[in-house]
Amino acid sequence: MNKMELIQHGWESCYDKEDWYPPLKDALQGVTWEQANWRPRTGGPINTIWQTVNHLIFYKERFLKRLTGEEAEYPEGISNDDTFGGAGADEASWNETLARLEEVHHAIRDRLADMDKKDFEKRIPKTPTGLWANSLILHDAYHTGQIILIRKLQKSWPARRSFD
Repeated sequence: MNKMELIQHGWESCYDKEDWYPPLKDALQGVTWEQANWRPRTGGPINTIWQTVNHLIFYKERFLKRLTGEEAEYPEGISNDDTFGGAGADEASWNETLARLEEVHHAIRDRLADMDKKDFEKRIPKTPTGLWANSLILHDAYHTGQIILIRKLQKSWPARRSFD
């Protein structure tokens, strides 16, 4: 397996293809807008599922814009905390957010599938494209774990699940 195939496998696995951990799409399956807005009463700063999905969308859209040449530099005045954003107040808004996540993920997947070795090594602006993609795969895995933990706290994640 070459680097490009490895990145493409990781990109599919982090969103909708089961591998060693549940993919993001499975972690979000069946989540209602109320569950997406829920936060445990810990007294500490914990993002909701919806805020986490907004954060993932921000970085995926940023990567896609970099792939298409629409963005070269990080937007000024936006901190990482800002990327979590707010959430909507109804099921329709939640479904739009989920559709936006899937759309940007698949748009990047399609671009990655069309790349050759030279494209993966192209720097945007200083980081190779393949490294950007790999970092986003790890980023998705990290936040997928957070989403599953929140769902476990809600008791909305199955006690046992099959992934055959």
